[in-house]
Amino acid sequence: METIISPCSSAPLLLPKPSSHQPRLPLLFKPISCTLKNSSPAPSPHKRSWISHLHHGLATAALSLAINFCPVPSLDPPALASEFDVLSEGPPVEYVVDDAGVLSRVTKSDLKSLMSDLEKRKNVHINFITLRKLTSKADAFEYADQVLEKWYPTVEEGNNKGIVVLVTAQKEGAITGGPAFIQAVGDTILDATVSENLPVLATDEKYNEAIVSAAKRLVAAIDGLPDPGGPKFKDNKRESNFKSKEETEEKRGQFTLVVVGLLVIAFVVPMAQYYAYVSKK
Repeated sequence: METIISPCSSAPLLLPKPSSHQPRLPLLFKPISCTLKNSSPAPSPHKRSWISHLHHGLATAALSLAINFCPVPSLDPPALASEFDVLSEGPPVEYVVDDAGVLSRVTKSDLKSLMSDLEKRKNVHINFITLRKLTSKADAFEYADQVLEKWYPTVEEGNNKGIVVLVTAQKEGAITGGPAFIQAVGDTILDATVSENLPVLATDEKYNEAIVSAAKRLVAAIDGLPDPGGPKFKDNKRESNFKSKEETEEKRGQFTLVVVGLLVIAFVVPMAQYYAYVSKK
């Protein structure tokens, strides 16, 4: 017996089974996120450390420049003037307060020896003060009186005390003291020392010599010895580098004539040349 196969039964075997999904087309381009890669290699730890140090160095340099060109204002209170410090510290132990810093060790030692001997023999105590400048008082005399009243408040304490002040910026000095000191020295020597020894030598910036010579002159007067004298302004007069008023006026007149002459030449000569050129045409 032969088996008959129906044509309908073979049809499904020859036709492909329909699919519910559409076939996917092959992708021609990959996503950009997948194709873009960092071609440069990652920096090594050593290189990263070098770059970090470089950044820190640049930041430090920038900060330093900012501080130098834009300084931060100080929050500390302003320092008091030196003359107030001298007043508050009281009388020195060794007769000298060198606030200006102009006296040498030899000068301080000589003053200590000279003043201690004078105090033992005559019971007169003299203090020497140097200042750079005065801001609280009009002159050295007012400041000397203030020092005397501050250091020795009563008449008994300041009776035999003397104060010698030298101000280096103003090139001036002053001497004051109690009644016993003034009487022992005398007004003549006081005035001469203030007008000769202190200002004349201070003008030449001979501060050590100014103080020592003033001290020796005061001691000689207290001991009743002849006055050793002091320098005079005319003996130490410096030659001035500034011209007098007459010389300045004379130079000014000569300069004016020169300027006028140059202006005349600058305007007249070109005009004359132009006139000659036009007249030839």
